[in-house]
Amino acid sequence: MWMAALAEAASAVRAEDLTRFPAPPDAEHRSAVLMLLGESDGEPDLLLIERAHDMRSHAGQPAFPGGRVDDGDVDASATALREAQEETGVDPSGVDVMAVLPDLFIPPSGFVVTPVLGWWRRPTRVFAKDPAEVASVHRVPIPELADPARRCRVRHPSGFVGPAFEVRGLLVWGFTGGLVDRLIHLGGWEQPWSENARLVPLPDDPDRPWPTSD
Repeated sequence: MWMAALAEAASAVRAEDLTRFPAPPDAEHRSAVLMLLGESDGEPDLLLIERAHDMRSHAGQPAFPGGRVDDGDVDASATALREAQEETGVDPSGVDVMAVLPDLFIPPSGFVVTPVLGWWRRPTRVFAKDPAEVASVHRVPIPELADPARRCRVRHPSGFVGPAFEVRGLLVWGFTGGLVDRLIHLGGWEQPWSENARLVPLPDDPDRPWPTSD
């Protein structure tokens, strides 16, 4: 089953497989995101949010549910599940943690982010529970994300070119796009697509996150 193969592949992932920015050991700002995989109509899907359009940072950008580590969080998994519940209404009791991926560093913000890979064993209704942070919530089928016709590239102002995806009216790029790219690879869902795929211009947003992978 795809879950077992993905969990095995994820357990062997190293930070350098995901990012070119190693996490500093003394980082003060830490957060976690939930990469939540469910299944609908016999196909795996991935939970993504669209951030609120009036936020001070990363406004309107697609992302994984997640946020800052709180003092009461026992670990990164607890942070990711708590934030997903607060943002989308996900019931943490219906989620099994498959793997905790290596810490990743986001240079512009100075945050170290821990991606938590989850299996949505008992799905519940999800919605934009906190409109101040979330504009919309999407369960995107993996076949849509893996479709070469939906894949593209974006260029960061630094000159770095990273993977992106055009799905459900969203342009998934940057930190999130890099992780989605690696997830599709790890799950064995990747289809041949040209590394010279079309280059899509980024929105006019000065607060742009760095991609995580080459």
